[in-house]
Amino acid sequence: MKLLISRFIAILFLVVPGVLACIGFLKIKDALFIYFSEFGNDAVTPNFQWLSFLLGVLMFAAGAGFIGGWIFFRDRKRNYVAPRFKEKRPRPPKPQA
Repeated sequence: MKLLISRFIAILFLVVPGVLACIGFLKIKDALFIYFSEFGNDAVTPNFQWLSFLLGVLMFAAGAGFIGGWIFFRDRKRNYVAPRFKEKRPRPPKPQA
């Protein structure tokens, strides 16, 4: 039972940033769509929703960055990454002559 609960919590740690990134993407899309839909109308001067757009960028970057970092560190732990991303080991000391 304890393993089931811990796996559920681990899934929530990935679902919450994923939903955050989706909401951020939708905010970006809505801000751009509203701007371009008003752009064709001559009677209305188009106003860009900067606050909604920047909030969407922030939410998308935070969610995608968390998931990307989680995948990167998991792959680093399992040794799936390229040699330049592997953890650096200290050099052994030089033998004294």
